Amino acid sequence: MGENLRVRTQFTRELVALTNDLTLMCRLTHDAAERVTDALVGADLTATYEVFALDEQLQKMYGACEARTVVLLALQAPVARDLRHVVTAIQIATELSRIGGLVSRVADQVYQSHPGHVAPQSILDILAEMGRLAATRTALSGEAVATGHQEPPGEHDPGLHAMELLHKQLHSALAAPASDQPATAAINVALLANHLERCVDHTARIDRLIRFLDTGVPPTAQPADSA
Repeated sequence: MGENLRVRTQFTRELVALTNDLTLMCRLTHDAAERVTDALVGADLTATYEVFALDEQLQKMYGACEARTVVLLALQAPVARDLRHVVTAIQIATELSRIGGLVSRVADQVYQSHPGHVAPQSILDILAEMGRLAATRTALSGEAVATGHQEPPGEHDPGLHAMELLHKQLHSALAAPASDQPATAAINVALLANHLERCVDHTARIDRLIRFLDTGVPPTAQPADSA
């Protein structure tokens, strides 16, 4: 009985530590998204290097989270909710790691374009809005990870479909004759936008995972409009 209690106490401590690690990963990801937006707007190499450093730290934490989940699963056969918590945690860590990789790719394009900007100002403004949206959604996902609860987005959620609208604006800007963008430059801009869009996709996945942890409803069974 005493041994079971000791193992259970250790399991609980490791689970709390894992949640704390995920919360920190969310903060790092949010900071990286903010700094990459600064890098885009100002062709700022300092901000670019900070993004690289944040992503490196994020990937190290991802490895630590993987190791911690192995320890948790080895301690005892978890009950259903505990197992759900552990499995969900490593999935969230994976999503955050992927966001870090995407943001780092955006920063790399800023680095390659320096001392110039990655695009003309009209297009840059749209990319910056995409970056700000990615940072906002990452911050909201971080709050959900910290509390273990996430409400489905309501009809008036300001973030709902916002990235899709920005994508349409970007497409129109690139297609406008006045943009005068060479094909290669237009492709690079489209790739940057895709990276930022995918960041928001990953935050939507995190939100669904948190709802799964909170309610037991699998992400695939949740309403499509809660993505």
